[in-house]
Amino acid sequence: MRLLPLLAFDSPLSTTLTGPDWLAITLYFALLLGVATWAVRKNKDTAADYFLAGRNLGWWVIGASIFASNIGSEHIVGLAGSGASDGVALAHYELHAWCLLVLAWVFVPFYMRSLVFTMPEFLERRFSPASRYVLSIVSLVTFIVSKIAVGIFAGGVVFATLLPEMHLDVAGHVIGSFWVGSVAVIVLTGLYTMLGGMRAVVYNDAVQVVVLIGGSALLTFYGLHILGGWSELRRFCGSEMLNLWRPITPAGVQSTWAPVLDTTPSGSLVRQAWYFNGNFPWPGMLICAPIIGLWYWCTDQYIVQRALGAPNEQTARRGSIFAAFLKLFPVYLFIIPGLICFALAKSGKIAEFSHLVGSDGKPVAAEAQAAFPLMVRYLLPPGLRGIVVAGLLSALMGSLAGVFNACSTLFTVDLYEKFRPKASQAEIVRTGRIATAVMILVALAWIPVIQGAHGLYGYLQAVQGYLAPPIFVVFFFGVFWKRLNAHGCLWAMVAGFVLGGFRMVVDTPVTMKLAGFEDGYPHGSFLWIVNNINFQYFSVLITLVSAVVMVAVSYLTPVPDYARISGLTFATSSDADYVRTRSSWNKWDVLGSAFILSCILAGYIYFSG
Repeated sequence: MRLLPLLAFDSPLSTTLTGPDWLAITLYFALLLGVATWAVRKNKDTAADYFLAGRNLGWWVIGASIFASNIGSEHIVGLAGSGASDGVALAHYELHAWCLLVLAWVFVPFYMRSLVFTMPEFLERRFSPASRYVLSIVSLVTFIVSKIAVGIFAGGVVFATLLPEMHLDVAGHVIGSFWVGSVAVIVLTGLYTMLGGMRAVVYNDAVQVVVLIGGSALLTFYGLHILGGWSELRRFCGSEMLNLWRPITPAGVQSTWAPVLDTTPSGSLVRQAWYFNGNFPWPGMLICAPIIGLWYWCTDQYIVQRALGAPNEQTARRGSIFAAFLKLFPVYLFIIPGLICFALAKSGKIAEFSHLVGSDGKPVAAEAQAAFPLMVRYLLPPGLRGIVVAGLLSALMGSLAGVFNACSTLFTVDLYEKFRPKASQAEIVRTGRIATAVMILVALAWIPVIQGAHGLYGYLQAVQGYLAPPIFVVFFFGVFWKRLNAHGCLWAMVAGFVLGGFRMVVDTPVTMKLAGFEDGYPHGSFLWIVNNINFQYFSVLITLVSAVVMVAVSYLTPVPDYARISGLTFATSSDADYVRTRSSWNKWDVLGSAFILSCILAGYIYFSG
């Protein structure tokens, strides 16, 4: 059936970008350039304007920006890659849109009352300056080793897949498209972020959302049509790949409703403990995934900074609810195309996808992360392919721009301003721009680690799983439990970050396959056991240790000054605070939230069969 000549499925498609594609890309980036130029002209040389867009953002811009920042590099490339290799296992993370409702209904009132710039600043008001410094430094490290580096790497993957012939010859050394693309993404993103600040970031995000959702929906539609429909997808992928609770596992590993067990002979060395490095067992998904989700959506500077740009509590809440609604789409726009890509490869309908399937008929994880750009390259017609490519690259840039802006805010407001309290507004903005450039250079050095990791999205979740638990504990326990004090908060973060850092140090040589670590640690040794414990189980361990330390230390030290933390916990909020919050929402906010929860429940039911 032909809808338009452009949408003809049976027409031969070029696999390289053509004239119409480049025209679409040029027009799209011209639009983004116009938005960035407008933002630069509108900006005032003040910290509030540069870091929070003058606290004057509308709810739809806040929601779109939260969503666009989240679905940048790791979601477009990583989720599709995970779909092609692990099925819908990582849909758990996407169905955590309910975490944004927790931000809207639980945390927004506290954040908006305090009028803070950063999450560490809120922690200082609740606990102490020491906790602020610790969180600021750890947050910056987290951004570098996960969000920034993964974003740069994903940009390289997109360029290497869509433009494999692009390269540079520098002093006799050929630099491939992966590195050319990575550097190009950094330079372009860094420029408009440093010049335009948060206003340039959020309004460009709003443009990206429309293109990404529309383009990705068309890609899913094209893929299903060529494959033969949803029934063919289920036939080639099998029930295992379309079941949230039964992620596919390699030979020798049993995957059932019970936790994943190692059934190989070497498994007896740890008495068949619940471990398998690089998989997603259901107990981990049930416990660890919500911890990471609540940390990310409710306490991470990268996300919450958009809500802080709202003029009032009502706008911040509605923006968060709108972001939760948009968050329902990635399962169908990015994970499902990954499954479609694998199904097309397994069916033999697209010969160029054959390398995604191993001789045993299972996905080849090392090849899967190119699934989304492969779909764009081989399935879409000229013109439309250019629009989706432009949206894809723009989203990669938008995600990085959000992180750059969050990094500069953390460094400037939480560290630089503390040491130079008399710094002028112009000096603060200039320092934020310099901080962005430094973060980019450090992140570049981390790319080799990601290249060796098992899957882009898996790497990101592992790093976040090691660093997020103590932050989750101090924020959630701090808001709900007024008795917990500054000593408990500080030691909980120290204990949690030491454990998480230890696991990262143990994992890195194996991930990078450094000399002597190509085959990992000696089988059965202590470091081998640590390296092979599933990252989600280790994350749960860090959470438990952080929680126990926080409660124990708090009750062994003096009671906090409740007057000083007035309005920062539920128990210390005044009647006036509750009245103000109640007047900021109505039935439509409640109905919208209920609709989102219904959609999430429906997704869980369908993908659990």
